[in-house]
Amino acid sequence: MEGGVNLRNWADLLPDALGIIFSHLSLQETLTIVPRVCKSWNQAVSGPYCWQQINILDWSYRSNPDHIDHMLHLLVTRSGGALREVTVSGISNDLTFSFLADHARSLQTLQIPRCNITDSIVEQVSSKLSAVTFMDLSYCCKISARALSAIGKSCKALVGFRRNMHPIDLKERRPQAEEAVAIATTMSKLKHLELAYNCIDTECVVEIINRCHELEFLDVRGCWDVKLDQDWLEKRVLMIKVLGPHVVDQFEGHSCSDYSDSDSLYDYESLDDGLWDDDDDDDEDDDGRVGGRLELRFYEGFGENYGNGWV
Repeated sequence: MEGGVNLRNWADLLPDALGIIFSHLSLQETLTIVPRVCKSWNQAVSGPYCWQQINILDWSYRSNPDHIDHMLHLLVTRSGGALREVTVSGISNDLTFSFLADHARSLQTLQIPRCNITDSIVEQVSSKLSAVTFMDLSYCCKISARALSAIGKSCKALVGFRRNMHPIDLKERRPQAEEAVAIATTMSKLKHLELAYNCIDTECVVEIINRCHELEFLDVRGCWDVKLDQDWLEKRVLMIKVLGPHVVDQFEGHSCSDYSDSDSLYDYESLDDGLWDDDDDDDEDDDGRVGGRLELRFYEGFGENYGNGWV
């Protein structure tokens, strides 16, 4: 001790404390720079302390699908069964989703927009996701009511569900009334539900409201076939905040049939294949790219307070 100051070696910090500190670094820094500092820091990033919450959404926006799957395998393995959150975009196949489910015994938050999983794999592994309370399956065009029903039946603790779609991502779109029925009949404990730009009508929304008695927030922006009477809402759903269907954008007033089947959000060829493109030096490209960040972040705050923070 010199001058009344007690100097402590950072290498002596507990691994869980180091994990909290390293969570504020970029993915690239955590995996390539921190391990080279000292032995204790290398052990911290190699173990579960840094990977109980895996949020690589920003990095996955710019990455090749193969890189995304490889990274997810690496980080989930490092979590050592202590995984509580996974947030990533663009899972490319059922095998990766199945691997994730095999390590999900403690998983509470699962946000995997734009993934290419199918109904069959969701039905096979949904029972392994029973601890999940928040789920985001936005822009996952290969799943249907079958998958949502399986999730609802297995995830009894589910209180937040996000199933937003993009108005021009209609290559594989279809009416989603069956999905709405699956939500209404199997996810009765929902408090927060987002269905922006879904192909549903008024009857679907009324069914959800009538069956999900704990619902506090419902997003139906861009669901142009939904016509909710304000008097009915005030009498029946005093405790529910309903956002939409009106929204001011270039797609305003268009029903699902107004779009060409050739439109798609999945333009992977335009994405950067670089593994570490997590810098923000290409913001101009992001602003003009269909399928960038705006539609993937209608809301943040899937957490303990069920926040509805606008991004």
